Amino acid sequence: MQKMLVSASRYFLAVSFALLFVLLGAHAADDQVNRNAAVVIEIDGAIGPASADYVARSLEAAAQRRAPIVIILIDTPGGLDVSMRDINQAILVSKVPVVAYVHPSGARAASAGTYILYASHVAAMTPGTNLGAATPVSIGGGLPFADRDGDNAKRDSDEQRGAEEKEDDPTTGTSDPMKAKAVNDAVAYIRSLAELRGRNADWAERAVRQAESLSANDALESNVVDIVAVNIDDLLAQTDGRKVKVNTQEVALDTKGLSTEYIKPDWRTRLLSTITNPNVALILMLIGVYGLIFEFINPGALIPGIIGAICLLLGLYALALLPINYAGVGLIMLGIGLMVAEAFAPSFGALGIGGAAAFVIGAAIVIDTNAPEYQVSWALIGAMAVTSLVIVAVVMRLAISSYRRQVATGIEQMSGALGEVTDWHGDRGHVMAHGERWKAISEAPLRRGQPVRVTGVDGLVLRVEPTATGKN
Repeated sequence: MQKMLVSASRYFLAVSFALLFVLLGAHAADDQVNRNAAVVIEIDGAIGPASADYVARSLEAAAQRRAPIVIILIDTPGGLDVSMRDINQAILVSKVPVVAYVHPSGARAASAGTYILYASHVAAMTPGTNLGAATPVSIGGGLPFADRDGDNAKRDSDEQRGAEEKEDDPTTGTSDPMKAKAVNDAVAYIRSLAELRGRNADWAERAVRQAESLSANDALESNVVDIVAVNIDDLLAQTDGRKVKVNTQEVALDTKGLSTEYIKPDWRTRLLSTITNPNVALILMLIGVYGLIFEFINPGALIPGIIGAICLLLGLYALALLPINYAGVGLIMLGIGLMVAEAFAPSFGALGIGGAAAFVIGAAIVIDTNAPEYQVSWALIGAMAVTSLVIVAVVMRLAISSYRRQVATGIEQMSGALGEVTDWHGDRGHVMAHGERWKAISEAPLRRGQPVRVTGVDGLVLRVEPTATGKN
């Protein structure tokens, strides 16, 4: 037996080493292939936590594969400032040169996309695309800017007075210090990126202060982008030989004849993209709350509690990745606590209705950004309010019906029960009630076999009286 074990161990080790060498060889071959391929990733749609995670992990993967270049295809209306800054930080520390390419024709790099173009080592556009309109609407999840309709009205009034040229700083004369602070912070940030990459810093400032935009050809003439290319092959041909600074080293790009390798969003990115939608996050939290309530109402059901706990944690995780208003979070947590308390200590709706109101109000203000892609739908808030009230009404009905129902277990349910005397001496004896033999006392004389009714309980002794049919 021992020899067989030794032989099996040696065989296992041999197979393990063989597999290890095969995997290492495959990995080396894979690296060799990737060294001749440009890595392509895509930012399509609003920029959020999922986009930032996807870009950062893709740049790390490209560095590990020793890819010669990374191309980021951009088509975005903008997004969250914090996610845009995470993407830019990943680009700035990347060990692989990054080309930001607004593609395909008809795409745009608006708002946050403009900052990403400025942060990249090479900025490129396809004919028929545009960039700009980089005025922040809620920098870093801070207070939202003033109403843009008011700004438009002021602009129209200025034009009517003949003041056709706007001042560079739209915050001049405003009483909103938060707006001025956010705009000046954004201006300093994009100017620092422009100076780092040697691009037009003055236009970048106007894109922030005055929301200016440029077409692809105008951007090239204004030194906002470096290349206008009709497709990726043209882009690779034009970037060949260009010198860029990667971290502290100057690198000459060798991109001629490179193939392309796309890194698609994996399940993690798709999951993050789904749950970081504020509407989905709030739905998950609502499912989580009511899953826990149903578990408390019916202990041991398990499935509602498990699903509720998972959904609640996913919802809270999603909110943690988004710019949030902490007052909204506090109201949501208060609402959850009150609604769960309704299941533990039914208050005939007081706790449940208060909890539903707090949850809905918190949901309305919890996301602290004016980015349209990350706004909570009012239709969803209304649906949550109606659902909460319906669930509270159901819990109230169950509580009231339980309160009115006759006691079915315990000592209390003996009151009014019928029984039969088994033996009796003087004022005490024994009776059978609910299939059990009890000690009993009575002020009326009783006899064996006489039917009686329980009028009260003293410890383990019943007080009884003869029924109307059992009286002498």
